[in-house]
Amino acid sequence: MPSDRKAIDVAGDVNAFLTQVAATPRVGPPGAGGRLIFAMDATASREPTWDQAARIQSAMFADTRALGGLEVQLCFYRGFQEFESSDWIANSPTLLRRMNRVFCAAGLTQIGRVLEHAIAEAGRGRVNALVFVGDCMEENRERLADLAGRLGLLHLPAFVFQEGCDPTAERSFQEIARLSGGAWCPFDANSPDLLRDLLAAVAVYAAGGQAALTRYGQARGGAVLTLTHQVTHPGRGG
Repeated sequence: MPSDRKAIDVAGDVNAFLTQVAATPRVGPPGAGGRLIFAMDATASREPTWDQAARIQSAMFADTRALGGLEVQLCFYRGFQEFESSDWIANSPTLLRRMNRVFCAAGLTQIGRVLEHAIAEAGRGRVNALVFVGDCMEENRERLADLAGRLGLLHLPAFVFQEGCDPTAERSFQEIARLSGGAWCPFDANSPDLLRDLLAAVAVYAAGGQAALTRYGQARGGAVLTLTHQVTHPGRGG
């Protein structure tokens, strides 16, 4: 995939991502559990890493149970205008079974539908975070920016994980994250452990807020430990 980025600056991007996660105010009272929309691009370009992503997502639950738990809604798009969303799921095996029934199919991106869906869900009840994992963007950038701004007004941050280095997607994904009050971070197929840890960090944030995220970083170590040195707004959040 062509790119004007010579290489992914893993350390710098992780630091920036964790700083944004830590500085994001969590909506909802402590101990109330968290609700997270997990949206994925299931078009053909993602097929080589889909199974890996299905395994990684299960880690989102493991470190949130003591914080009141986490409910996840799975969303994905693929093929010709195919978009699906699950019920709210509170355990990893059920979500994993749902993901294992999904296969990738050629089609254009539908990121706008993901953002519209998140806006609609936030209108029905509390949603703490949106996670989106994708590798390309084939839509109107201004429309996506407008939808991301609406997420920001709803205090629903989008945490965007970009697979690969597509420059068009990068610009749009960074804008979605910024306007919604979330964060962007790249990854590649060679960094599954990094993606797992960062997804878990967002899940802990959604379930318990910034204070829980800081404690998690100190206990987890690795990339997430960087969080404890990157909190720039310690008075915000859970």
